[in-house]
Amino acid sequence: MPDDFERMWADLAPVGRSAASGGYFRQPYLSAETELRAWFVAQAHARGLRVESDPVGNVVAWWAPSGVTGPGVLTGSHLDSVLEGGAYDGPLGVVSALAAVDVLRSRGFVPARPIGVSVFVEEEGSRFGLACLGSRLAAGAVAWSDALALRDRDGVSFEDALSGAGLGAAAYEPWDLASTVGCFVELHVEQGRDLVDRGAAVGVASEIWPHGRYRFDFTGSANHAGTTRMEDRADPMLTYAMTALAANKQARLVEQRATFGRLEVVPNGTNAIPSRVTAWLDARCSSESALEALVDTISGQAQDRADRDGTLLEVTAESVSSSVAFDPALARSLAADHEEGDWPVIPTQAGHDAGILSAAGVPTAMLFVRNPTGISHSPDEHAEIPDCLVGVSALADTLERLAR
Repeated sequence: MPDDFERMWADLAPVGRSAASGGYFRQPYLSAETELRAWFVAQAHARGLRVESDPVGNVVAWWAPSGVTGPGVLTGSHLDSVLEGGAYDGPLGVVSALAAVDVLRSRGFVPARPIGVSVFVEEEGSRFGLACLGSRLAAGAVAWSDALALRDRDGVSFEDALSGAGLGAAAYEPWDLASTVGCFVELHVEQGRDLVDRGAAVGVASEIWPHGRYRFDFTGSANHAGTTRMEDRADPMLTYAMTALAANKQARLVEQRATFGRLEVVPNGTNAIPSRVTAWLDARCSSESALEALVDTISGQAQDRADRDGTLLEVTAESVSSSVAFDPALARSLAADHEEGDWPVIPTQAGHDAGILSAAGVPTAMLFVRNPTGISHSPDEHAEIPDCLVGVSALADTLERLAR
């Protein structure tokens, strides 16, 4: 017999969790994430679902009763995490989708179109630097040759990681979305406090803000920390420090988002002036023009400071995602006419696989489950079990509406 929601959640809880910090390390193609994908396949088989996978490890488990064909209703999420991440970002959508299938079967519902539960790989981009890599490949939004050339922090290529996991291919064919996926619904823990403030357990997404990751390479001259006079230095750390402060100030001034969260220093010695500082900027804005303006302002101030410090600066856009407006008619229909009243329709500043499929032309919606802490990408990320079960019921209702 397949496990229920709470049993599945308990099974997943220890996988990839740090005993020291409580944070999760579920990196693509490494042991924890591989274990979770194997767990998902086992749960799918326990339900008699038909499992399909592609050369990068994206997996879909289909519920298609005899004679039911055509473009399906796809749901699901991802199982990988950011470094020191929380338990709910991604896995909640996968576990809830399996549980929603159970709810529909218990109601005696027979879908008129296939229902699929998906797991997309490397959604976070925390290993290979490109967010939603699995869904981008599935949608044909990134070239296979470009994906194979990606490398992680240890220099391991995406191609070698696939090979080590028993995956990969000479070529990758994107999914035929038009014939297989009629619509996509992703359930996700909310990554903010909107639902807490509204007193609502679930909500529906209206849009995803445009966002990007930008690599700032600051270079200078390595030298002795003790013997080099302050006026004789070309210190890239100073240029970076001013840039981080500028990013904070400029984002606050225009009520947008800018964060330097990752840093690499060469030679990274306590008693040495660095020769290179590489920092990654995460920027998110309410419009694409606002995103471009914010990044241009931060880059311009960084260059001005580099000129004063005698350092050099190069800025590279590593991953930029356009704004996503989810199908408004679909969002309204999913949010309306529930026993507890209409569900709120809210924006999100976080990227998701749903955004990639929406950009590829798939009618897409998202459901959010309340996060009482408002914290995400952290061990403190949380959702209460009663709210999670409301989410399962909401997802089941949504799938039933779409698959009648």
